[in-house]
Amino acid sequence: MIGAGFSGIIAGIRIDQKLKNVDLDIFEKNHDVGGTWLENNYPGLCCDIPAHCYSLTFEPNHRWSHFYASGREILAYLKRVAAKYKLERFLRFGHKLTAAKWNDDTKQWHLSFDLVDEHGNKHGEVDKVVDVVIQGMGGLNRWDWPAIPGIHDYKGNLYHSASYPVGPEAEKGKTVAVIGSGSSSIQIVPALQPYAERVDNFVRGQAWIATPFASTELLKRSPDGSNYAFTEAEKDRFEHDAEYYKEFRSTMERELNGVHGVTLRDSELQNGAVEAFRDLMQKKLASKPHIAKAFIPNFAVGCRRLTPGPGYLEALVEPNVDFISAGIKRFTETGIETVDGDHREYDTIVCATGFDTTFTPRIPIIGRNGNNVQDLWGDKHPYPSHYLSMAISPDHPNYFVVGGPNSALGSGSLLVLYENEINYIVEAIDKMLRENILAMSVKQEAVDDWMEYTHEYFKKTVFSTKCRSWYKRGLEEGPVTALWPGSAGHALAVISHPRWEDFTFEASNRNRFGWVGDGWSREEVEGGNTAYYLDQIDQPPVPK
Repeated sequence: MIGAGFSGIIAGIRIDQKLKNVDLDIFEKNHDVGGTWLENNYPGLCCDIPAHCYSLTFEPNHRWSHFYASGREILAYLKRVAAKYKLERFLRFGHKLTAAKWNDDTKQWHLSFDLVDEHGNKHGEVDKVVDVVIQGMGGLNRWDWPAIPGIHDYKGNLYHSASYPVGPEAEKGKTVAVIGSGSSSIQIVPALQPYAERVDNFVRGQAWIATPFASTELLKRSPDGSNYAFTEAEKDRFEHDAEYYKEFRSTMERELNGVHGVTLRDSELQNGAVEAFRDLMQKKLASKPHIAKAFIPNFAVGCRRLTPGPGYLEALVEPNVDFISAGIKRFTETGIETVDGDHREYDTIVCATGFDTTFTPRIPIIGRNGNNVQDLWGDKHPYPSHYLSMAISPDHPNYFVVGGPNSALGSGSLLVLYENEINYIVEAIDKMLRENILAMSVKQEAVDDWMEYTHEYFKKTVFSTKCRSWYKRGLEEGPVTALWPGSAGHALAVISHPRWEDFTFEASNRNRFGWVGDGWSREEVEGGNTAYYLDQIDQPPVPK
């Protein structure tokens, strides 16, 4: 397993639970679990879906402090889960994957790692030969500085949202520029506003800010736009009243899943959302109408990632916040010059400019025939081809991906999908173990058919309309490469049962039934319970 974020933790738990005779390593370049929630620590960092929907189905957290959980709270949750299931047995920290190469003679992957310290400094190398690789490196952890001229000439504090070393109090009395209008920016601006002397938000595009997620009676008591804080009594009830908690979370999940209709072009939900969100934004920006004019989109709701952004619009109308829609020409030693010739000086500049979301790996992943995923998913190809987001090509056997291309969700909880992707992969490995399969590779026609379905699906959605979005590799127009082609429920249904006919299997035996052995069951050979089936009775209900 590559990566110890959510997917690595889920994989560690399920593989340990369900697979026998497996040696598991979870390789992680950092020195703790958490993935993106370990690496990101910018002011205001929160999950932008309800916290109770952003926890594992089998390991709920009843004591979230707020409706939208902070990044620190999510990281603490991940650490607790990893400790509870004793994943330290499998975790190999300070291992940064540098290359993966398939050996078709041995039917194994050869992995190369740099050994790195807590600061990322290399102090050695190590190789590992494995039968199966699960890639869980995530799509929101590869960041670069924006391509703005003079960026490294600037002499003040320069931070990227993905590598933010200080808290908001560090900006007390300072002038700050925040570049961007994505989910990071709209959390950073309201977090810095109470501290900074001035905050300038540079926004080149437009974005919809969603209405607060507040449908239940509990949350209707929260002021409009705020992040509701749960009381101790509410947390106690979540923890001790199982039926109440189940209904509360089910309500949240149903409403998240119910948003799917918004993503269809000209649907009733889409048209209603445009009207409601425009009205909300105009009201909150009434004191600064020039912001509403520049910021309220003319594209469909959902074309860009939709986020509630508690407090962002409220911060924009504060007297110490300016909204700057002019494009940035260059950085100077002291600040930023815009294309209209205006120059502003800053103590701190924050680049909330996102991540590399092309899915092109930064390391070679070389399969059969020298086929490198860097080429297969690179700029020369219009989109990263795949099978159900989890398999790459016939030339990359025994290599699975969690959170790959087209596996994000336009609505619903991503963690539920991750859990089911892991279940799918575990079932595939179980088949390989059970039937002595050396290599399992997806058929090219299955890849082609899935990509054809995916592209046809998105033609009827708002995601394919014109807007700049990381859903489309940061382009205004192009194939949708990040999102699942359907609803969250649709994704779970599609991957609930593997289609073995879409794969080619190479067994260790010449005869396909070589795996059945010599006529004795494992229980008989190993002295186990030969009547085990009496402990596994599937009792059918008697019709009334």
